[in-house]
Amino acid sequence: MTVDPPTTDVAPAAPFVPGSTKRERVGWYFYDWANSAFATTVVSVFLGPYLTSIAENAVGKHGDVHVAGIPIAAGSLFAYTVSISVLVQVFALPVVGAIADRSSHKRELLALFAYVGAGATIAMVFLTGGRWALGSVLFIVANVALGASTVVYNSFLPQLAGPNERDRVSSVGWAVGYIGGGLLLALNLVALELDDTLGLSKADVARFSIVSAGVWWAAFTTLPLLRLHNRPAVAGEATGSVLTDGFRQLGTTLRHMRAFPFTLGFLGAYLIYNEGIQTVITQASVYADKQLGLTQNTQVATILLVQFLAFGGALWLGRLARRYGGQRTVLGSLVFWTIALVLAFLLPAHRPLLFMALGLLIGIVLGGSQALSRSMFSQLIPHGMEAEYFGIYEIAGDGTTWLGPLLFGLAYQITGDYRIAIVSLLVFFIVGFLALAAVPMRRAIEAAGNAVPEVV
Repeated sequence: MTVDPPTTDVAPAAPFVPGSTKRERVGWYFYDWANSAFATTVVSVFLGPYLTSIAENAVGKHGDVHVAGIPIAAGSLFAYTVSISVLVQVFALPVVGAIADRSSHKRELLALFAYVGAGATIAMVFLTGGRWALGSVLFIVANVALGASTVVYNSFLPQLAGPNERDRVSSVGWAVGYIGGGLLLALNLVALELDDTLGLSKADVARFSIVSAGVWWAAFTTLPLLRLHNRPAVAGEATGSVLTDGFRQLGTTLRHMRAFPFTLGFLGAYLIYNEGIQTVITQASVYADKQLGLTQNTQVATILLVQFLAFGGALWLGRLARRYGGQRTVLGSLVFWTIALVLAFLLPAHRPLLFMALGLLIGIVLGGSQALSRSMFSQLIPHGMEAEYFGIYEIAGDGTTWLGPLLFGLAYQITGDYRIAIVSLLVFFIVGFLALAAVPMRRAIEAAGNAVPEVV
């Protein structure tokens, strides 16, 4: 399907035809519940320090591992692994979106990517000894699969909720996800406390906690697969190979995206500030462990507090958005993120209560800023191209980014100081705030051909 650029500044509003039930929406919410365990247990808490320790055990604390002859500081391995996984997503996810828009079997696509990601996570049970390379490869596979499944999952949102409901539905999904991820993390925290009773070392508990996230992801994906319904392909059914048509349609999408400059402006702003958010999430455990000298129990307890507070925070920011609009609410959240990052730089070592207090501040805005970004972007997508645009959106979306971790890793490698690495991320929040403030949301929604909600 070829999408022609609009001939006027304002395209006609695309009608929304309600086609979902409460039962289907609940099923959709539960994929957030299923995959959030990977983000919390694997990315935010256990894998960073665990993979770093394995690399350090293999080459020494200040040694280098070598990939294709390139020396990499053991302390930077996880950050670089994150960056590589997202570079793969840069090429893969837009194609996944193009395929999803031209397929009437999105539910099956969701199942494929979800179970590949869960399987790679479960395979980390073999991550022992000096197998840092195995851990890096499995993480890349799992994270790319997570991104691909999330592209398909997000593309259901415009079909499940109209313009005035989308902020609420998106926020509830994020909130449910934080409860799911937090619940598994709580169970893993109990296991850490009972390591002696269980006859396991803390390293073994960390490894099995990582595996538990894969089991959780696979098990709870069953509910959305049972409740979500396939619908006719929004971009028209593929006439030949879905994969070939997906690549062809991606080229058309990229050529015609410039016809929607406001959508591109929002996407650019999101890519910038979300780099900061995702890098804080992925590197917080490394910072807490290596710079602040905090125990893994403290880290897990803090992330657990963040998870449950983020549940309420997502719903609260969703309510603020209904009153003040999504854009203003997200801008306010970015101010909170900036303050939190400055406080992280100033945080003294070996002060767990102060670290937990900082986590509570982050929890207030974590879920809401991401949920509202998702719902705002859904208003700016031309009808029939939802999954394609969400494929591009997801490049810097749920899970990890690449510029932020790359900057974090380079800052540490150059200075040997994690405080410099963490404060370097301020640039993403400041520039992202200015870029988002410059987007005229009402005009952007109209230009995409969508109905404008009552409060923008």
